[in-house]
Amino acid sequence: MAGIDESKTFGPVRIAVVTISDTRTLETDKSGQTLVGRLTLAGHELAHRSIVTDDIDKITERLKELIADDGVEAVITTGGTGITGRDVTPEAMEPLYDKKIDGFGELFRQISFQKVGTSSLQSRATGGIAGGTFLFAVPGSPNACKDAWDGILRFQLDLRHMPCNLPEMIPRLLES
Repeated sequence: MAGIDESKTFGPVRIAVVTISDTRTLETDKSGQTLVGRLTLAGHELAHRSIVTDDIDKITERLKELIADDGVEAVITTGGTGITGRDVTPEAMEPLYDKKIDGFGELFRQISFQKVGTSSLQSRATGGIAGGTFLFAVPGSPNACKDAWDGILRFQLDLRHMPCNLPEMIPRLLES
């Protein structure tokens, strides 16, 4: 049965949160605040927090900086995953992937469907691995951030989650 094995020791993951927005500031960014609050409450370390405008080159540049940073093991972006012209987070993130984690977007949309119905098809949430760093892009609403964290990431980023989890794979991500 899947779940947290309380007999194992928790190990914090160093996570960066990047909000993709043309209008938000750190003070008005409720989605980023939601993710930061949840990941720190769970015992993880906030390794970086920033806001980047909806620009492919700027998003790609920030992601590359975080991937190259040995102090960052996972990046969660919020915003820019919709279908409008300015929504370019997947276009910036996916070319960086060494491997795509298809199940992340699929599972996010399944969870989202339970709450927003067919509107979940407008989400292009995505996940992957680049340079040994986990990358996840979630929609820009606080509720979507809650769904992604509470329904997926809090379990998969917890070393105690069984039968498997993402942190146990970190030492092996750069194998060839």
